[in-house]
Amino acid sequence: MMAARQQPPTLELEHTLPGVVCGVDEVGKGSWAGPLVVCVAVLDSGVAVDDLVARDSKSLSEKKREAIFDVVAAQCAGWALGAASNTECDALGMNDAQKVATKRAFESLAQRGVRPNSAIVDGRWDFVSPLAEHVLMRVKAESVSASVAAASVLAKVSRDRLMRELAAQHSHWSFETNKGYPCPKHRAGLLEHGVSALHRTSWAFMQNLGLARQP
Repeated sequence: MMAARQQPPTLELEHTLPGVVCGVDEVGKGSWAGPLVVCVAVLDSGVAVDDLVARDSKSLSEKKREAIFDVVAAQCAGWALGAASNTECDALGMNDAQKVATKRAFESLAQRGVRPNSAIVDGRWDFVSPLAEHVLMRVKAESVSASVAAASVLAKVSRDRLMRELAAQHSHWSFETNKGYPCPKHRAGLLEHGVSALHRTSWAFMQNLGLARQP
């Protein structure tokens, strides 16, 4: 029997929350190299739900994410990114680095005149409070919330573009294809060339691969 087609994300969750509602999503948490990036996105209330194009970024190919990026951005009343570098991830630990990146995203959005009252956040861990007064946690929120879906696409494409740019100066680790995530080519590059300036040197993979932990 053919599987039922997944329904596109809607605004049902957004309508349960007060004030300006944003979607929050992160990308890069499981990466061996590069920054952790958080996106905060507020959809334009003038766009009809049937016209919204954002989908869960994990369900889309890289080509499809690139194709809809500009439309997703245009359907937002405001969106912003915040990042924590690989060195900050090492120094702070992932939880605090994620909070720092999120705070930077909200601050950047506020500079553009958009200040959300409520947030829908993917996952079970609230890394957003107290940046929004009302925070709704939802596992796989990007599959049901159009705002989180928009944030997921904007975050993923933006970070992927950055990692492709950085690959030109760090050619041994195949960042143009793996975006810093684990894969055989990335592992082979580490074993042959060691770490780059973009790697998270406190991560367990360093010891697992027999690489010297950096001070």
